[in-house]
Amino acid sequence: MKKCAILSMDSLEEFEAYDCLIEQPLLALGWQTEVVSWRCTKVNWADFDAVIIRSPWDYQDDMESFLNVLSRIEQSTARLENSLNVVQWNINKSYLKSLEADNVTIVPTLWPDTFDADNLAEYFTHFDTDQIVLKPRVSANADNTFWLKKSHYQDKVTVLNQAFASRELMVQPFMADICQEGEFSLFYFNGEYSHTILKTPAKGDFRVQEEHGGGLLTVTPEAALIKAANKTMLAISKLHGDLLYARIDFVRHQDTFALMEAELIEPSLYFNMDDASPQRFADAFVARMANSKPDFANAKADDKKTSLGKV
Repeated sequence: MKKCAILSMDSLEEFEAYDCLIEQPLLALGWQTEVVSWRCTKVNWADFDAVIIRSPWDYQDDMESFLNVLSRIEQSTARLENSLNVVQWNINKSYLKSLEADNVTIVPTLWPDTFDADNLAEYFTHFDTDQIVLKPRVSANADNTFWLKKSHYQDKVTVLNQAFASRELMVQPFMADICQEGEFSLFYFNGEYSHTILKTPAKGDFRVQEEHGGGLLTVTPEAALIKAANKTMLAISKLHGDLLYARIDFVRHQDTFALMEAELIEPSLYFNMDDASPQRFADAFVARMANSKPDFANAKADDKKTSLGKV
């Protein structure tokens, strides 16, 4: 029986996590799982054959330590999924620039390196909108994400100065379709499409996470959404090959779909929303582990156009 660590955090008490649903499918395929906090200092990573990053949802509080842990895992005999290289690329949302350069449609974004309250009025003018959103480039769970309205954004200057005192930021127009329709999340395992959900925020909010009162609905993606997701996955695969898991978040924008984020580190994969998804994930994982070539993902690149988007 092989051993796999499910990388998590000290306590998930305030979060909704569904990774327990992959335990039995993996066990049936010869893999025993154990949930391990990334903050645990006593663990010997060589005791595991593989480590899957799943729910370390406090890593943004100490990113350097988190990356050091992942580096130690990769230096051990355990195989890290997704890899440290992918994490380092995805941990800062500036990765969106490289996807946009590959013709992926992203939510329109400005990238100021530092926060300056004197520039806020210019952001509204730049996007020709009365509402904008400011986010840290490194964040999780919508932490320190601010929805500003032109009529009284000055009220938030003090808290904004505090939030972005030592953080790079990004500025986007507020996407009204998130409140009106929701945010779509498409899931891929080992480059293969798995399932799609629609996340909707609570009334009066724009954050779609369950922890903030958001709702979930399993949906069948329309052709234009699948096309946008496949295009995004192809752009990612050019850089990193197929990944064990990816969650691609979109919002409807100007008669198309714009990428909000490509979640490649610790996204909830919402196994609870598709009964067959835990088995798909387990099969994808075991297939990767069974292949001894370290460049297994890249070896499948030639199959990309036909393997993506199977629904």
